[in-house]
Amino acid sequence: MPVTVLRFNLADPSPTPASLAARYRAAVEMAVFADERGLSTVQTEEHHATDNGWMPAPLAFAGAVLGATRRITVTVSALITPLHDPLRLAEEIAVLDLLSEGRLVTVAGIGYRPEEYAAHGRDWQWRGKLQDEVLETLLAAWTGEPFRYRGRTVRITPRPYTQPHPLLLVGGASRAAARRAARLGLPLFPSAHLPELEAYYHARRAAYGTEGWVLQPAERTCLLHVSEDPDRAWALYGAHLLHEARTYTSWQAAGARSAVRSAAGDAEALRQEGIYQIVTPEECVRLAAEAGPSGSLILHPLCGGMPVDEGWRSVHLFAERVVPRLTGG
Repeated sequence: MPVTVLRFNLADPSPTPASLAARYRAAVEMAVFADERGLSTVQTEEHHATDNGWMPAPLAFAGAVLGATRRITVTVSALITPLHDPLRLAEEIAVLDLLSEGRLVTVAGIGYRPEEYAAHGRDWQWRGKLQDEVLETLLAAWTGEPFRYRGRTVRITPRPYTQPHPLLLVGGASRAAARRAARLGLPLFPSAHLPELEAYYHARRAAYGTEGWVLQPAERTCLLHVSEDPDRAWALYGAHLLHEARTYTSWQAAGARSAVRSAAGDAEALRQEGIYQIVTPEECVRLAAEAGPSGSLILHPLCGGMPVDEGWRSVHLFAERVVPRLTGG
């Protein structure tokens, strides 16, 4: 059975406090529903300086989901770690790891938007050094032992539930990210299907004498919405998928390597690309068979401001008519 993922970034092209409150509440309720029906993972992410409410506080959201669920994993992919105070971040992740008994997975990204660094008073030019500091600090802090930090001795408590530390991956598409992960003995999560980066990571890991592994994305990533009538759903809701696709693509520099990168200018072109797909339950089962046990199905029920009711319809179809056929239930 592929990994079954419920993805949320809560972006809305016309956000209001009331609409975002409803969207956040629905996302947590959907996560509980998914947890009860055996889905694998809730995935969220971090972005700032947007005008559509794109998730800026994924750890707070993760805490709400983890507190309301019992089995499902929450993956933050990615957390822009250089924007965070390293000591506070170590504490927050440790507490979430304890609260969830190890169900939080953090992918440490460096980001690709200078305006996010500017908004948080961080120097974009120093992002690599900031990333080194925060990752080294997290690993030292989670030992529970005193360590040197910016010229003073500090100690962070409580120790996390997961030993030797909560699951932390280094995300990115650059050799610098692969070297960083290899040097620290952390797993690598490429931002796209990049076998050559995986090979480079293992070569550097061997040189450093560290252990590690790679969570390699599939050659083709699809973000799914499930509907009984995909043609009708594209006509009604394609603009929501297009809003997210165009927003995300506008943030990426030319030549950036990402599993989710669209060149579509309208909903029909987006549909033809196949990154965002609206499928029937039967088509979703077929995609699962093609993905195999090492693949994933990523359901994106509130994509681009999708109406909450329509998001719920997608979640119900996925949980009630797709997942049982994957598990033999």
